[in-house]
Amino acid sequence: IKYLAFDGLIIAIGHQPASDLFKNKVELDEEGYIKVTPGGTQTNVKGIFAAGDVFDKKYRQAITAAGTGCMAALDVIKYLESNH
Repeated sequence: IKYLAFDGLIIAIGHQPASDLFKNKVELDEEGYIKVTPGGTQTNVKGIFAAGDVFDKKYRQAITAAGTGCMAALDVIKYLESNH
């Protein structure tokens, strides 16, 4: 048995995006992540936006989901204002 002392711990809960629900609805990459516009949240389907772990391969954690959730909300507002 080996014991390690540390002040904090981060546990990742998987590396597979939960995107099965979106297969054949929006474009996914070869790993199952939803494809979005570079630097944005728009998918290949007009009016459909993605946020969080389902499209972020690099960070995949809650802060990414919170930040991109805000981005998607702002993108939705802009979309609705320009199309209605």
